[in-house]
Amino acid sequence: MKKIFNLETKNLVGQKVELYGFIAEIRDHGKLIFFDLKDRSGILQCMISQENKFFPLAKEIKPYSVVKIIGQVQPRPAHLVNPKIETGKIEVSIEELSILSSAKTLPFEVETDGYEIDEALRMKYRYLDLRRPRLFKNLRRRHEFLLFIRNFLDAKGFIEIETPILTKSTPEGARDYLVPSRIYPGKFYALPQSPQQYKQLLMVAGVERYFQIARCFRDEDPRGDRQPEFTQIDLEMSYVERDDVLNLVEEMFIELVRELYPEKKITYVPFPRISYEEALNLYGSDKPDLRKNPNDPNELAFVFIVDFPMFEWNEKENKWDPMHHPFTQPKLADGSRDKNEILNVLSKSPEILLSEQYDLVLNGYEVGGGSLRTTDSDILIKIFEVLGYNREEIEEKFFHLLEAFSYGVPPHGGIAPGVDRILMILENEPNIREVIAFPKTGEGRDYMMGAPSKVSSNQLKELKLKVEIKENEING
Repeated sequence: MKKIFNLETKNLVGQKVELYGFIAEIRDHGKLIFFDLKDRSGILQCMISQENKFFPLAKEIKPYSVVKIIGQVQPRPAHLVNPKIETGKIEVSIEELSILSSAKTLPFEVETDGYEIDEALRMKYRYLDLRRPRLFKNLRRRHEFLLFIRNFLDAKGFIEIETPILTKSTPEGARDYLVPSRIYPGKFYALPQSPQQYKQLLMVAGVERYFQIARCFRDEDPRGDRQPEFTQIDLEMSYVERDDVLNLVEEMFIELVRELYPEKKITYVPFPRISYEEALNLYGSDKPDLRKNPNDPNELAFVFIVDFPMFEWNEKENKWDPMHHPFTQPKLADGSRDKNEILNVLSKSPEILLSEQYDLVLNGYEVGGGSLRTTDSDILIKIFEVLGYNREEIEEKFFHLLEAFSYGVPPHGGIAPGVDRILMILENEPNIREVIAFPKTGEGRDYMMGAPSKVSSNQLKELKLKVEIKENEING
């Protein structure tokens, strides 16, 4: 006799089995009690009669208690077969029963889809929310999605390399999460907005083809469909042009959909490649929804947007910002990357420069962004000057990258499709929180853990920090 999953009992009629799981439902018929035993594989009906010495214990079991059951697998009577579950043709006659952990009443139903339940309550009890079949399916699909990506990129010669989580605060387009150093008082690490500089340094190291299922962190203002931390398929390639990167991504997602989502249809193959200007002129957006029928949940309209402006004007701060990030390769309107011409335009008319940025858009959502990178230190320094940094600041913040480039750097480029948003679309979910195991709310709060939270005065003292908060700044 061995421990098995519920689903395995289908092929074990007449055998004794050992089972574990939650009691999802109880049907007490007086002399017989039926339990729906739930484990990760599915639901299995188990029954116990009053002749069994464990019957009094069975009477005490509350829903969602955790139990161990030993019993015989037997066929159900033909008129009691349940076609709605995979084990519907069999049941287990309980011989031995143990309560491993008793459960109190759950704060909400977990066998429904859960959309009808207040999200704050679901987030507070996320470990219970994840028991619902829909969310467990999403977690399993996420695993299958990432496993496919890993296998696909491995077959293409990519190496998965982890990069640091504690790194340096550098301007990459969003606000950093800062981590104070106890050992070096007054100095801080930053959590990575992306592995951008590390993956470029890996190209300097000669890796040539890198990828990582990367955790990224951005301290942005609250937005309903953003998370303070998120996951992306981060990849970088040496000796490539734009189409090499786009062709790889296109092949990857075509094969992924074919293998994991055969019920879905990709509208356009190959994926259209539309310039930023054309997208705005034709669709009024750089994230156009090109589905033929937006009401069809199984239609996937991928499109690449290319030829973005290098800079955009920040009215609030009266300065230039990079449209993508500062490490993007600029180019002239005719596609030329002549160094002298680019340096001249950066000095006189940066607004006319285009870039080698490209975005992947799916059904009206931006689901990935990337670019070819600037590897010329003179151009990179000039870009940072356009963005408002002086030479001293540039040297202080980016000396590692500039120094690395001085030792020979292959031309390279990459992209980072977002795992959460793509899965949201593929699973037909209304938001990314439904495909993340433990998400934050749209306001960046974790109701389950109570984060963010205060820390003790001793912790602050160790870090040589003092918290000063005005009364009107206190929130929650």
